[in-house]
Amino acid sequence: MNPTPRTTPDTRLLEALSAENSSTRLKAAMTAGSYPDPGYVEALVERCGIEPDFFVRDMLTWALTRLSPEITVPRLRAELRSGHAQARSQALHTLSKIGDRTVWPAITRTLLRDADDSVAQSAWRAAVVLVPDDGRKGLAVELAAQFGRGDRQVKLSLSRALVALGDVIEPMLKAGLAHGDPVVRAHARATERLLRDPEAGYDLGLDEAKRIAALGPERSEDSA
Repeated sequence: MNPTPRTTPDTRLLEALSAENSSTRLKAAMTAGSYPDPGYVEALVERCGIEPDFFVRDMLTWALTRLSPEITVPRLRAELRSGHAQARSQALHTLSKIGDRTVWPAITRTLLRDADDSVAQSAWRAAVVLVPDDGRKGLAVELAAQFGRGDRQVKLSLSRALVALGDVIEPMLKAGLAHGDPVVRAHARATERLLRDPEAGYDLGLDEAKRIAALGPERSEDSA
């Protein structure tokens, strides 16, 4: 009689990645990164797209960075076309950590303008890491076109991405400061302040935009 097959450590680890307990999933992701095996790639990437716990997702990304980019990058690039926002966002985040600049063509305008803010923010961060020198100006134009987008956190994320590109953003700031929308102007102003002094306050310009939008430009000037 053949002996009952034993569950191999690899199989147990893959099962642990989807365990109900987040601590178990965290330990499984940590083990996968500590003992990298190409056989984990599919499970790690799939889990990234559905994992609800931030710390587990972060460990999954770390585990993927421990594997050869030749194996992980093609699979992550495929995730950029996923219909699930978290899958796209986490793939972008992981690709930015891997830092393989051959991925740059996959950071499309569609991703940079993704309707889901979390995906767009991940795309902005990945883009400034992966963009080649000759693409920095074009990226700055694309990012600056989104001045005024989202809540405070989204605006700050966009500003930080632009500031990371350096002085190449100067013409985009000038255009933003002359824009007809007061929220766009305020966002450009806050970004300019961040570029000049990273320690400067960020909210003042955005608060001003809210005041102008509420009162109207003429009344806001009267109250100044």
